[in-house]
Amino acid sequence: MKQSSQPQPTGSTARQIASFVAKFDPAVAKLLRSTRSALRKRLPTAIEQVYDNYNFLVFGFCTTERTSDCIVALAVSAKGVSLSFYHGASLPDPGKILLGSGVQHRFLRLASAATLSRPEVASLLRAAITQARSPLPSTGRGCTMIKSISAKQRPRRRPAKS
Repeated sequence: MKQSSQPQPTGSTARQIASFVAKFDPAVAKLLRSTRSALRKRLPTAIEQVYDNYNFLVFGFCTTERTSDCIVALAVSAKGVSLSFYHGASLPDPGKILLGSGVQHRFLRLASAATLSRPEVASLLRAAITQARSPLPSTGRGCTMIKSISAKQRPRRRPAKS
């Protein structure tokens, strides 16, 4: 089911997002809420695009409504939360903390929201913002848009240990 890319009423969007997050184990849901809040504070003018896909629940922080203008995203699975850099392969990464070997994308796994404040991660975030094709608006407040919801999804919780 695809939904409109137009901004939706805040209450409706918040309820939908809460239902997406509720599908995860409590520890993963808590980590997601704290990291998402930290990124919203760091990128207050970004447009947050939400994709509840087959493999991941994704919160993209973009400079425009175009997904290709995504700076970073939180990708959530039953295994945890990752910070994904849309153009991570071109970022300076002297500490070699970014994972992945694709042509464009890089990511790192988040243990807590505090990871976003580590100097090497903060430096990557600043570099990603600087290299964005379209700049973030300097004023105003971004919106949250539900971009798509997949009817079929991987399990959002880890199987119970037997």
